[in-house]
Amino acid sequence: MTAILRGHDVECVAQEKQASRLIVAIDGPAGVGKSTVARLLASRLGYRYLDTGALYRALAWAVIDSGRDSADVEAVTALLPTVSLQMQFHHGAATVMVNGKDVSGDLRTPVVSAAASVVSAIPAVRAWLLPIQRQIGQVGAVVAEGRDMGTSVFPSADVKFFLEADPTVRAQRRHRELVAAGHSGALEETKADLAGRDTRDRSRSVAPLVPAKDARFIDTSNLSAADVVDQMMAVIAAKL
Repeated sequence: MTAILRGHDVECVAQEKQASRLIVAIDGPAGVGKSTVARLLASRLGYRYLDTGALYRALAWAVIDSGRDSADVEAVTALLPTVSLQMQFHHGAATVMVNGKDVSGDLRTPVVSAAASVVSAIPAVRAWLLPIQRQIGQVGAVVAEGRDMGTSVFPSADVKFFLEADPTVRAQRRHRELVAAGHSGALEETKADLAGRDTRDRSRSVAPLVPAKDARFIDTSNLSAADVVDQMMAVIAAKL
């Protein structure tokens, strides 16, 4: 049976379709649980999960692979035209490709993380990645997490969140992730690394880490990932 819609009916259907394909932006520093929460939220909503940090890490991997210094702005900028970066989605999971090579399993090492924090402060890098991120999110139905989702990449996102947590809690979480991934290192080293990343992220001249004016704050220090998602769903429910 074919339904014939006219006038107000068409408008209602269009609004329902649009509401079901929201862009949800989640920002915050490292160690607040953005990735875990974003994955759970995307799964709950049936949306794609856009880990923009993985894109910066993938570029950092390319810089390291090329033998360049991640702090050499001219060298990194010159590399950009030679890099093909793709994020492929399969049943909610994303694979990150650099020049046709799957580098997904190499993106969470301390070396790549440190390089990503450095290259992400380069204006040319952020300008180069911006259209890639926006293209992924242009059709909506996406949960995007990073450092500047609600302020720069998706300033018109339907729902915005900014996560924070106690610095010690953040360091402990990040350290557990590294140990689980087989990387050694003292907790104090992890804490110092996060402090350095915070300084770079919050003080960079282009798209610094700051909350969007219309973002909802959530302190994750004493909350489980499921608790955070529940709070987010309560906000998102008003948009669905």
